[in-house]
Amino acid sequence: SVQLAESGGGSVQTGGSLLLSCAASGLSAHSRRCLGWFRQAPGKERKEIASLYPGAGAIYDVESVQGRFTVSQDNASNTMSLQMNSLKPEDTAMYICAAGVRPFGSGRCRDIDYNYWGQGTQVTVSS
Repeated sequence: SVQLAESGGGSVQTGGSLLLSCAASGLSAHSRRCLGWFRQAPGKERKEIASLYPGAGAIYDVESVQGRFTVSQDNASNTMSLQMNSLKPEDTAMYICAAGVRPFGSGRCRDIDYNYWGQGTQVTVSS
């Protein structure tokens, strides 16, 4: 069975950094694989912030994280990472990783294309 496990969350002050990891087990290679990072703040909807397309690159969906967050993948360890720098209080949320397969002819995955989800890791940024 496929399992995604996030780690690296915690509490930091404004301007701090965190490195989140998402370890995947049982996930098969796929030519249209997509990997995503989502976040959900209390009382708000889950929102995709970045997605990674192995061999193709990354897409950052939230303008406020561009230039501060970097998503990457380590194929050797089957791990996806999210380096978060210059953290702000509004980055406080549960961060969740997901994996899926993008449809034929589509350049990216939609939320409904992600079929494997982790439990999440909490990030709290204090002012």
